[in-house]
Amino acid sequence: MSIITQLKHYVIGAPLNPFNPNTLRHVSLIALLAWVGLGADGLSSSCYGPEEAYIALGPHNTHLALYIAFAMAITVFIISLGYNQVIELFPSGGGGYKVATELLGSYVGLVSGAALLIDYVLTITVSAASGMDAFFSLLPQSSLPYKLLSEGILIIFLMTLNCRGMKESIKFLLPIFLGFFILHVALIVYGIAAHSKGLLSIIPETINETKMLSSTIGWVPLLALMLHAYSLGSGTYTGLEAVSNNVNRLAEPRVRTGKWTMFYMAISLSFTASGIILLYLLWQATPQVGQTLNAVVFHSILGDSFTGKILLIATLALEAGLLFVAANSGFLGGPSVLSNMAIDGWVPNRFRHLSSRLVVQNGVILFGLFALLLLYWSGGKVSLLVILYSINVFITFSLSLLGLCVYWAKQRKKASKNWKFRLSFSFFAFLITSSILCVTLISKFSSGGWVTVLITCAVITLCLTIKRHYRNVAKKLAQLDAQLVQPIMEKNIPSIPSDPTLPTAVILIGKSTGTGMHTLLSVIRLFPRHFKNFIFVSVGIVDVGSFTEQNKLDKMRHDVPIALQFFVDYCHQYGIAAEAYSVFGTDIVEELDKVADTISHKYSNCIFFSSKLVFANDNWITRVLHNETAIAIQRSLHLQGKEMVILPMKI
Repeated sequence: MSIITQLKHYVIGAPLNPFNPNTLRHVSLIALLAWVGLGADGLSSSCYGPEEAYIALGPHNTHLALYIAFAMAITVFIISLGYNQVIELFPSGGGGYKVATELLGSYVGLVSGAALLIDYVLTITVSAASGMDAFFSLLPQSSLPYKLLSEGILIIFLMTLNCRGMKESIKFLLPIFLGFFILHVALIVYGIAAHSKGLLSIIPETINETKMLSSTIGWVPLLALMLHAYSLGSGTYTGLEAVSNNVNRLAEPRVRTGKWTMFYMAISLSFTASGIILLYLLWQATPQVGQTLNAVVFHSILGDSFTGKILLIATLALEAGLLFVAANSGFLGGPSVLSNMAIDGWVPNRFRHLSSRLVVQNGVILFGLFALLLLYWSGGKVSLLVILYSINVFITFSLSLLGLCVYWAKQRKKASKNWKFRLSFSFFAFLITSSILCVTLISKFSSGGWVTVLITCAVITLCLTIKRHYRNVAKKLAQLDAQLVQPIMEKNIPSIPSDPTLPTAVILIGKSTGTGMHTLLSVIRLFPRHFKNFIFVSVGIVDVGSFTEQNKLDKMRHDVPIALQFFVDYCHQYGIAAEAYSVFGTDIVEELDKVADTISHKYSNCIFFSSKLVFANDNWITRVLHNETAIAIQRSLHLQGKEMVILPMKI
């Protein structure tokens, strides 16, 4: 084992076997771990979401905030119940992207997917920046110049941690999550109990203040003010879609595990967010320069004693830590959405591939790089990032719930049980989320909302371009299959024994049968009667679409040898010795290296051949969209002293 390989195993971990039945069980998440890994984004929003809504009420926050607290708790449960339906309908994962694609059409799904991709990049950036803000508030001001650098280092650390695997990263961050939740629940309960008399009078006082304000400014301005504040607190609901995006990563039974996870998320987030707003009211918290409103109210509760100061530092440190855990949830959910979009051809195919640790490593790295770029562009300003963040979250929420409305409306023809209730509930939830989206977009468009719209449109345009390229290539490969793939005329063709001492052509076969035939016929034409043996090799790639579905794995292990047998039978019917080798794994180059050693030992006089697509307008874009697998294999084999010829095939 080389030093580089040893270092890689030390940092990322040793490879995992995707065909071991215990492997999937090892990397799957039980409800508790899913709540920690996927629910941290939502729970961490209680560090800034309630504050945004409370401050937006201005001088009226002493009474109207009670309505906001109640509305927040109800909204969390409404969105969570809506996503429970998504988990039922799409147990293989994909969440909002799959819902919009399957129920509203592929192009609407693209909009939802693009919004989700940006949302998860912003999850990483916002949480890292906000967490460092909380952490550096405990340090002297002279350390502030190093804050942006620290945020970048944090993102790189989380990116490396997630390359080890989802479950490993969650276990590492579990104590921070539980510490935050336990301490905040204790503070909320104690803070409310200490003001029990004020709690009893808060409802009648709120009703009286509401009547007085409505008579002064009118009901319409009053409702508009409340809706504005309610919308600005929309960051509180971010992250609730993460479970439905990653159902395929949950432990069996997935639907049940997913629903329990959503329940944990709804209970913890609604209690924490609403409880914090209630603390603002009871303790009459007012904004102070250089401090979050949470810091102000917790300081009031804990006092200035030595123990109180220690608990306050622990509370703020855990808030910072939880925001770091929330940043990690972007690395968990984002690559999953990206891989689903890669399966549908919206983004490069390489983002559906798994690493040796069975992680969508390419996606993890991409999200880390874009988070670093966004962090540098924004200078780590949380106020700007939150605006970009909340808009895309509610685009996905609204499209998902609209898709559910369409689904249940169609189910009425099949007399589906409870379709009326589910349709009504989905439509009500859609009205809530779409209203929040419209208010947020209109009120914050000039303050940075336009940037979100611009970036989302740019991502959609790029995805459309990629899809068109893949569609054109698929059409041409289909034409090639029709032209070159010839039927096997004879049945039960007797096998022809090979002579390992004679010249042997080893042909690498991909997914396209026509491309394989092009390689075979080109070898015969270029080297007439030279090669006496033909060996056909194919690698079945275990990607994100097959790893978590046992039936897809079984189908792949069945289909790949059958596809290779076609080439063997084709050679046999013309009296040419041939055999086939099929291997399976997550890394095509690594698997081909292994089988190449086996073939080279048996056939000492062999040369490897592969085809490579050649485009009339070849550029870096086509090289990104296509994996350049042939060149990578050629380089690897050449370093081992094996010969390989790449035959160009014009597209």
